[in-house]
Formats: sequence, C-alpha cells, structure tokens
Amino acid sequence: MLLPSWTEAPAEWRWANFTPGELACRCGGRFCGGEYWHDPVFLDALQTLREAMGAPVSVNSAHRYGLWNAHVGGAPASQHKMIAADIRIACHDPGRLLAAGREAGFGSFGLYRTFIHMDLRAGRRWFGAGARSAWTGILETSGEARRWWT
Repeated sequence: MLLPSWTEAPAEWRWANFTPGELACRCGGRFCGGEYWHDPVFLDALQTLREAMGAPVSVNSAHRYGLWNAHVGGAPASQHKMIAADIRIACHDPGRLLAAGREAGFGSFGLYRTFIHMDLRAGRRWFGAGARSAWTGILETSGEARRWWT
C-alpha cells in the first residue's frame, strides 16, 4: 500500500517497535516527497524479528523511492523499492540475527560487514564486498552454513 506520506500512518498501526519515519525513504523528501510504502506482511516479519531478538533492531535502510535508490547506487531492481531492510549487526550476534530473520519469514539475505539485508523473496543469498571471509566462520559456528550454501 502506498501512502502519501510517512507522517500519515494508518490508525491501526500495529508494529510497536517501528515507526513509519524510521522505515521511510531516507531522501528527506528530495526525490519522493515523503511517500511511504507500507506492506503489512513485511512489517509483521520485521516485528517478529525484533521480538525474537529481544532487543532493538536498528534499520539502516528500508523503503527507497526509485530515484533515491539510483542516487545512492542501489540496484535497479532493488527490493528496497518495496519490501527490504538493511539491519545493523552491532549489538547482536550475527548468526542469531540471520537465523531469527529466516524464522521471521525473510527468505533472501545479503551479508555485509556491518549489516544484513533481508527481504521477502525466496532463497536469494549473497555476500557484500569483503564480507565473505568475515561471515564464513559465523555461518559455520551458528549452524547456518548448511542452510546458506545449499
């Protein structure tokens, strides 16, 4: 559901640990005018992830308006234009965060040095630049290696 502005959250907003403002496009209105993409399935998964972690989950980037996505060098078919989030790893066990994301319903993961990209597509996995060596041990220690490589 596309809302005219992140300041106009629906009255039935049920995601206690997230606000539309923290999930909105980070362009500051330069490209999008404050439009906000609202997807209840995605937000349910994000809230489930937060509850499973038992601690705040910091979102670096969630929804991006298409022009902002291009401006920041995002992929032309980036899931950020609809249903993705980059979650900061700081203050979390990375393997546990990855496993909790999978359990919450996220299906695609990009592993980077400081964050995990999560979206609802099925089965896509990748490493960001320079992240493979850091994540290999984490995946093996957490038991996620078998799931990651197959």
